Amino acid sequence: MRAPRTLMSLDDVDLGDHVCQVLDHADDVLDRSRAFVADGALHGDKVVIVGPTHQAESEFPRVVLDPARLEGSLLAAVRREAATADRQGFRSLRVLHHVSPGCCAQQNEELLRSELDLEEFAADTGALVVCAYHGADWDLSAFQQIGCVHPHWLGSRPVAPAFRVFRAGEESWAVNGIVDSDGAAAFGAILCALLAQTATVRLHCHALEFFDASGMSVLADTVRLLPDRKVVLEGANDTVRLCWELSGFAVPDIPVVMAP
Repeated sequence: MRAPRTLMSLDDVDLGDHVCQVLDHADDVLDRSRAFVADGALHGDKVVIVGPTHQAESEFPRVVLDPARLEGSLLAAVRREAATADRQGFRSLRVLHHVSPGCCAQQNEELLRSELDLEEFAADTGALVVCAYHGADWDLSAFQQIGCVHPHWLGSRPVAPAFRVFRAGEESWAVNGIVDSDGAAAFGAILCALLAQTATVRLHCHALEFFDASGMSVLADTVRLLPDRKVVLEGANDTVRLCWELSGFAVPDIPVVMAP
């Protein structure tokens, strides 16, 4: 079972990990990630670097994907590389994704969707995916959303998110940590992205420590406003279930199911 954790270095990245690597403004992406790329040869992984080609110069064998020149989505591109790697006899795919800030809300929404796709890809295939961000270059609210969909974290600035949503098995996701007023907007954005792809979103809530009224309101409003969509919360503790009912959200027009 995958579980969120904070890494001390990229040496700790394992199969199926999806890591948010937070860099200082002056850090060079490839220099800070050199060991991760080099370990591809050590472990028999195919290395894919996603970013502008001038940033991807390296003495190590690798495939470079420029996001501006991709035909189709990033997910489609890495899936093609994973299929090729399998035919070529590699153990897995090792992806270093250097992410540049978007300039508008629509680009941030697309990035959130892409990161959820990469999270699903890493969990379902065993690929190792590191997404490198220069934290100071990002709007804090946008970066908070992005951080919440990486179960693994490296770096201390900005502060690691209070909750994470990550892949927990076929057609299901898990929520870990605390969803309160500070994270409610991020939680709502993640829910919208998930519900845009599937009619029913299953969230394992066994490790959800606290879910306050603002988080519950966002959940109720999000699912109520999207047609023919439903959210199933599995394993929520007694306090969460009772608060949901006492807050008046356990009604037929809010398609949220609290399951054991």
